Formats: sequence, structure tokens, C-alpha cells
Amino acid sequence: MPIPSPYPDVSIPEVSLHRFLFGDGFGDRDGDVAVVDGSSGASLTFGELAGYVDRIAAALAERGIGAGDVVALFAPNNPYWVATFHGILRANAVVTSANSLYTPGELAHQLRDSGAELVVTVSPFLDRALAAMEEAGLGSDAVVVLDAADGHTTLRDLLGSTAATPPETVGPDDLAVLPYSSGTTGLAKGVELTHRNLVANLCQIGGQLDAESHSSILAVLPFFHIYGMTVMMNLGLHHRGTVVTMPKFDLEDFLRVVSEHEVKAVYIAPPVAVALAKHPVVDKYDLSCIETIVSGAAPLDGELGHAVGRRLGCRVVQGYGMTELSPVSHMIPIDRPEVSLDSVGFPVANVVCKLVDPVSGEEVGPGENGELWVKGPNVMRGYLNNPEATAATLDADGYLHTGDVATVTADGVFTIVDRIKELIKYKGYQVPPAELEALLLTNDKIADAAVIGVRDSDGEEVPKAFVVRQESGADLTEDEVMAFVAERIAPHKKVRVVEFIDAIPKSAAGKILRKDLRAREAGA
Repeated sequence: MPIPSPYPDVSIPEVSLHRFLFGDGFGDRDGDVAVVDGSSGASLTFGELAGYVDRIAAALAERGIGAGDVVALFAPNNPYWVATFHGILRANAVVTSANSLYTPGELAHQLRDSGAELVVTVSPFLDRALAAMEEAGLGSDAVVVLDAADGHTTLRDLLGSTAATPPETVGPDDLAVLPYSSGTTGLAKGVELTHRNLVANLCQIGGQLDAESHSSILAVLPFFHIYGMTVMMNLGLHHRGTVVTMPKFDLEDFLRVVSEHEVKAVYIAPPVAVALAKHPVVDKYDLSCIETIVSGAAPLDGELGHAVGRRLGCRVVQGYGMTELSPVSHMIPIDRPEVSLDSVGFPVANVVCKLVDPVSGEEVGPGENGELWVKGPNVMRGYLNNPEATAATLDADGYLHTGDVATVTADGVFTIVDRIKELIKYKGYQVPPAELEALLLTNDKIADAAVIGVRDSDGEEVPKAFVVRQESGADLTEDEVMAFVAERIAPHKKVRVVEFIDAIPKSAAGKILRKDLRAREAGA
């Protein structure tokens, strides 16, 4: 039978995300720092941030951006990403957040699919942005640069607008953001998250996190990812804490920023935990300020988590979610040290779960494996312009079928044990096998290909390609295959292992039997 959250339902305000975070003002926090760049020290107070948001919204409205229009945000974490994100929403428009590592081709797909009318980026990304815009049919004038670039509109230009801030017309059921996710299978799809979804998830996770620990929060994981967007940026603003941004992860910079800014709450993905547990440079820095480390985006090994906790003298917990869940559906409460760190804890407030046998379709009980289904106010509206994928993921009763296999104890503690979806998770990033397979088949020397996730020497899941050579490609090497992919795709999607085989196993209908390849790998 359905398994509810052990927490009482929380009230979800019937407001937009902007009104939820900014609507009541900031009181005595108005002059305090809301967001600061950990490297440069550039910062915005809560009052300044609210002013930036209004000016950006006014300037966008002046350019004709309004309700239902989509603006792409293609930039690394910094204080102005935060201001621009909320300025777009305040203009009644929709944000589609793009991966900073994307190639022009990958970005062009998102621009076309989302229907983006404007791209906001930074000068180091401008060449890729302009190439993607040209491929997507956008003119070069449809770009705003957050820093500066000759001949292009800048953030300073937007802030100089004297236009009136537009009236707020969006409501809780309107679309707010379009992050891109591969879901359970296939190419990246636009995930329709409403204002209600985002507001709900902030309310849901507040009960399992200590608001006091959010007086300072490190945002090193990217804001373009829903984990960074909701759990770092927006939760930090909601708790009126200081969000300390980093444009990318570098271990020594990470440690320095945590120490210098006395960060209390640190959100990471498991690869960062490996460094915190093992790297000798950690001992050079005073990290006693850290009270809580929360791991997400990929499974954290319990022993690794405990090793980090012992070394840094802090509480380590992990959570579970998906882009399609805004993103958090489960979390270990920080005040429940007896809950196994190998687990993902309890469903958050307002969430109901089922575990369902993927073969029989029957619900399973405690201790049995079943696909995790999740229902709650944080569940996406659907996939953009993709009713087939939506119907395959969201059922008629409102449950989202996660594609992850879990167990639950009699006490309601969930543990993720396997994945029936074919998505590969590399360092928290999604890598869809179908995308790599399609790319490999564009190589004239490759007759067929299949991709699965395998574990490397550090226990990280990496893409492995099984390749069938064309007769004309008998001289094709593993290094050539990896280089071919690396030149055409974002770094986190690179093929890292190659094996040449005679034939790709397929079903009678022609579907790649990745389970057979996984069995072959296990046997090897």
C-alpha cells in the first residue's frame, strides 16, 4: 500500500516563486549579504538583489519578454546568475537553465526545443552561445552578456533601464523553469516545473534541514542543475542565509572558500566526498565551521560519508531526487543520526511513495525490491512537447515512476539499490546512452554501438562503449573512438572505456539489450 511521509503535510502557499521569496521584503536582513562570489568577493545584499531583480524584469519587458516567453541562462554560478534568474521570473517569463559545459550543438538543441527567445551568458561562453544561437535560428542580437562584450547588450545595460517593472501576472500553476533531463531514458527533455512545484519543494525540505545551519551555504554545484537551483540558491534565499557561489569545483579553492567564508552548510555530490575523505590537502584548512554536509545527485556510500564526518567533525546526510521532482523527494533528517547513511531516509512532507515490481506491476512490501514511484506537489507537470515520454513517466494517479529500484524498512526508511532506467550518472551528471550511441554511429568506421555504465577504479560510474567496426574500419582504435566522442560532446559525457565486439545484442524488435552487456561486464 502507499507509504506516506512520516512528517505532517505542510501548507504550500498559492503564490509565485518570486512572491514566495521576495514578496514580504527582507526586514532587518535588507542590508545583509544575500549572495557572494567566493573567489572575487563580489556580492549583493538582499536589498540590492531585490533591486536588480526588478530592474532586470523591467528591461526584459521593455525588450518584449513576457508571460510564457523562454529565456536561456548559460553561465557559471555567480551572484548575477541569481539576480538574472529571478529577474526573468519577475518578468513573468520562463528560465531554461543550460549546462555550462555544453557544446554549441547541445545548447542549440535546448534552445530549439525550449523555444528560447533570448540567451543570457558570460563573455568566456559567448563563442559557444553565438554558434548555438545561429544553429537554432536566433539572431546575434538575442543575447545578453553578464560581464561585458563589445557589440552586445550587457547586464549593466539592463540595470540602466528606466522602464516600469511589469505587473506580476504569473500564478502558482504557470511554468517557471525548464531544466533539461534525460528522465528514465533517451535524449534530454525539457522538464516543466511550475511555480507551485518549486515553492512546494522549498516548503517540503525545510522540515528536515536545520534553518540555522543555512546562515551560510556553499553553492559549488551548478545552479543550472535543479539540485543547485532549489537546494542551494533558492533554499538559501528562503532561509535568508548567505549563498557563497563558486563557478566550478577546484579542491583547494573549495576548501579556501569554506574556511574564509565560514560556511556552515555544504551541499556536494559523492566525488567531492571522496576528496574530503582522502586528500591530504584538506588538513591545511580550518573547516571547523562546517556543521552539515548534504550529498545528493548520485548515491553516496555510507562508509565514505562516515569517513568525511569523522574527518571534519560534522554531520553528513544524503538525499534523493530527480529533476522531475523539483528535485527532492527523500532525505535523511540531520537530527536522526541512527538512520543508515547508506539510505536516502524518509519521504519529505506531502510525499507518498509506492514500491512496485516492474515485471508484475504489483506493489511490494518492506524488504522487497521495487521501482520507486513518487507522488506529491513537487512532481513535474510533464515533459515539454513530449506527451509520449510524459505518459511513460507519470501515471493517471499522479505517481512519477522514477526508474530507480528501492527497498523500504518497516520504519519507512528508503534505500536505492539499483536502476532499471538506462541513464548513466557520472559525478552527478546525467549521461544518456542513446545520445552517445547516436553520435558513435555518425563515425564512418563504426557499424554499430551500444553504451552502458561501468565502474572505474574509484567506484565512479563511467560510460563504456561496445563498438562493432565497419569492414573499412578495421584499423579503428579505442583511443580514436574516445577522441571522436570527446571532440563533439560535453566533457562529462565522454566515453571512457571502449570494447570492440562482433555484434551488439538486440531483441527481435531491434532494441539494444543493455542488460546482456551488463551481464557480460559482470562476468568479465
